[in-house]
Amino acid sequence: MALQFTTSYLEDSSTLFRHYKKLGDAAMSQVTDEQLLTVLDPEMNSIALIVKHMAGNMRSRWTDFLNTDGEKPDRNRDREFIEPPATRAALLATWEEGWRLVFSALEPLSDADLSRTITVRGEAHSVMQAINRQLTHYAYHCGQIVMLAKHVCSDRWQTLSVPRNGSAEFNRRVSVGQVSQR
Repeated sequence: MALQFTTSYLEDSSTLFRHYKKLGDAAMSQVTDEQLLTVLDPEMNSIALIVKHMAGNMRSRWTDFLNTDGEKPDRNRDREFIEPPATRAALLATWEEGWRLVFSALEPLSDADLSRTITVRGEAHSVMQAINRQLTHYAYHCGQIVMLAKHVCSDRWQTLSVPRNGSAEFNRRVSVGQVSQR
């Protein structure tokens, strides 16, 4: 991820959300339709179920973000972990709609909004706290998606960051200005 220097919390948050979305996109693009449903053991979720859960969370948290509780009364979180979307196209549409809600809620915010109070599950949060809560939540799940995709792809995996045993070359390229450090 190329570092864009900013002192804007909102700009940096949006950049980080986009980074994690991009990681999820790139990981899912490497797996087969069948591998989207793969679990490593009976207690794990598949990539498809993680995406369904994230999209349900995104709909709940970001719809009418400033005015209603982030846990919408019609959300059924438990259902997010059963019956994944039937096709890759449906799964990706669910994923894209969730992210659309995130960015649509973030874009109109200003620095003055950061100290406003909103609620999530009846608990007061500043807007900044609510953004941080979701940023860390989505980073966690995008990491799971990447880990599962990497596992099922095995030797077909195309790295999304500095390749194994590639740190020296990466550092050389950073020192000559060919890549950013972030």
